[in-house]
Amino acid sequence: MSPSGSAPVILIVGRLARDAKGVRGAPFAAGQRYFQAVARGGGVPLMLPPIAELVDEVPALLRRVDGVALHGGGDIDPRHYGQEATAEQLYGIVPEHDLVELAVVRAALEADVPMLAICRGMQVLNVAMGGTLEQHIGTEAHWFAHHEVPLTPGCKLAEAIGSTTVHAGHCVHHQALDCVADGMEVVGRTADGLIHAAELPAARWTVATQWHPEDSADSDDQQQALFNALVAHC
Repeated sequence: MSPSGSAPVILIVGRLARDAKGVRGAPFAAGQRYFQAVARGGGVPLMLPPIAELVDEVPALLRRVDGVALHGGGDIDPRHYGQEATAEQLYGIVPEHDLVELAVVRAALEADVPMLAICRGMQVLNVAMGGTLEQHIGTEAHWFAHHEVPLTPGCKLAEAIGSTTVHAGHCVHHQALDCVADGMEVVGRTADGLIHAAELPAARWTVATQWHPEDSADSDDQQQALFNALVAHC
């Protein structure tokens, strides 16, 4: 429960979207699966629209919510991790998404707010802390594919799901962590060596997955357990 005694409020950063029914003008949006998984875990999901002018308000906002869920999406502009764009496969770079999400992550780390960082979210977390990304992993093996992910015994992710093996992590990514930021610990890799699970040992509860637990959380207890744990640690 949050300090007020109500259900914990979990912040989710939205996306710019092209169209939606029943609204006037271009909408903001975020996938329903993230919201539903948070709600099943006992939390109240709250969307922050990616408006650049709100960045200065982010630290104050993080003091008014209980947790953060970072979700998937397009690529981060490589300039945020000190590189030029070199991969032709880069897609979906939106300045507002980068600006707001990086600000949310840094404020969440500063306030030690529990955080679940998923796919792009894992990459944003690494970049916000000074790490880099592999711009294209050179294989389609992780694009709409399920992977088993062994986890380090005793890690926060393993404790959350009650197992040292993620049996079916649904992957939809063409990038991966390259240089891992100081303070981040890798706790799971797929058989090909790509980093798929990481966490911050010094944080209250900040964990990251390269796979998408929200995709099967409604039917896979392991995946839903990650959202349950996020809410429980708020």
